[in-house]
Amino acid sequence: MLKKKITIILFSLLLYQSPLLSKSTSFDKFDSKNLSKYFSGIVAFENKNNSEALDFFKSSKILINRHKPYLEKLVISLALENNIAQAINIIKINNKKKNSDFFEAYILLALDSLKKNDLDKAKEILSGVPENLHKDKLNFIILNSLLQYVEVFKNKKILQENQNFGNLSLIAETFQRCYLDDNNTNSFFLKLINNSETDYSRYIYFYLTYLIEKNQIEEAKLIINDLDYINTTLLLSQGKSWIERSEYKKFNKVFSCSNYNDVLGEFLFLISNLYSSQNKFEKSNFYLNLSSYLNPKFVFNLSLVAENLYLNENYEKSKTVLKNFDENQDFYYWYRFKKEAQIISKTRNKKEALNFITSKFAKINNPNNKFIFDIANFYKNSKEYTQAIEYYLLIIDTLDDDNELKADLLYRRGGSFERLKEYSRADRDLQHSLKIDPNDAYVLNYLAYSWLERNYKINEAIEMLEKAYEQEKDDPYIIDSIGWAYYLIDDFIKAEKFLNRAVQLMPDDPIVNDHYADILWKLDRKIQARYFWSMVLEMDDAEKELLDKIRNKLIDGPKSS
Repeated sequence: MLKKKITIILFSLLLYQSPLLSKSTSFDKFDSKNLSKYFSGIVAFENKNNSEALDFFKSSKILINRHKPYLEKLVISLALENNIAQAINIIKINNKKKNSDFFEAYILLALDSLKKNDLDKAKEILSGVPENLHKDKLNFIILNSLLQYVEVFKNKKILQENQNFGNLSLIAETFQRCYLDDNNTNSFFLKLINNSETDYSRYIYFYLTYLIEKNQIEEAKLIINDLDYINTTLLLSQGKSWIERSEYKKFNKVFSCSNYNDVLGEFLFLISNLYSSQNKFEKSNFYLNLSSYLNPKFVFNLSLVAENLYLNENYEKSKTVLKNFDENQDFYYWYRFKKEAQIISKTRNKKEALNFITSKFAKINNPNNKFIFDIANFYKNSKEYTQAIEYYLLIIDTLDDDNELKADLLYRRGGSFERLKEYSRADRDLQHSLKIDPNDAYVLNYLAYSWLERNYKINEAIEMLEKAYEQEKDDPYIIDSIGWAYYLIDDFIKAEKFLNRAVQLMPDDPIVNDHYADILWKLDRKIQARYFWSMVLEMDDAEKELLDKIRNKLIDGPKSS
């Protein structure tokens, strides 16, 4: 609310101070109502309320020919609302005017031509993008990659001289060869999915699609046999599930290399992911919607839309997008329920969220390990540790000791035992986990911190924490643990150094603030100590037991002082 008010005030000031707004002839014929709606649209747009922004922009259309940024904002808002055809139509109407001269307008017009199988027109549009509009690095990559794709689709051959965009170029050439049914397609897919520098497991799904199109079913089965559901991506898990149920036709129904719109849709999804990884969610959703425009059959990409909306706290829209997943896509259907449960947790409470997800889980016949793993985690996150342990057990008993997945499950079950104060069982699980993977920094940290809390094997705990810290020097939880370890052996100077950094990294964590206050007290910085304890009392996620201890500390300091 405060941000909105500030933005409105700034626009009011601009009305009086900016020559563009106060004297420009382009505003001579505006009435205050239209101008107000336009500015309200900008405020809503900046505050990521795109539906509201679109309503304001539509109601102030008189500005379309008189204020250059108006058309761009309207078009982007339409695209973000998935009204791609309408956005394209508005650009076409205004195509001869200067206000249509923005990068996204060219991309939309080119994609429109591609949808209509007019490759020549698409090439003409992309080749005509002014240089000043693709100086941005990602814009440059998007434009040149699209031009390369169009040339391949037109000439039915791989270009010999391409711009090199690293692994992005390898992905592009793999899909281009797949489109051309090139003899080297198989080797390019293998080169891509076996890349040791980056995780390209997503492309195993498209390799499976290629193998199934080539009727190489046994080869596809060999690949999925090496995959376990728990450590496999959502998309690949769905592919594995279809193959296990012999539902091979479902692959071709959503994606085919022989359809260049499907191929370009995957490229635009990759661009969307790049923007999402930079937390540029509006840009991400823009290209994601373009991806869906080219290949509306591939509904799986909508999981990223739902995720972006969720991260922006647009929960109702996220739920609407999630409805695209149904029982025909069992893994995405389960993902839908998980995300809906998370929304319930955010908007109502964790108990309702747990009741929701467990009711959905109860209806699944023969749930696979991934679903069991997820429900165990839901119970653990809801502090229902006994039930979590029961579900972890169902998976642990099926795994051999040489399976790294077992190490992770023992860590999770051990943590649940620790929260129930069943310390001998907790230690057994955590030590068993370390036997499988001795260098796991997070298991080392958890076990060591548990020992510190019990004043048990302090020196051995410090050794484990130092080992964990060497591997994860920027992890705030490990930094907190090692600082607390030094506190327990009365090395307060060294302890303060670590806890000071931990509290900077996690200023809203009640335990870290409590630890730092304890150390400050020991260093006779008692006013500062009381300040940090007082801050903990204001934190919503501080547990009652901790709050009771802090109220006593505010009077007498830590017990041992």
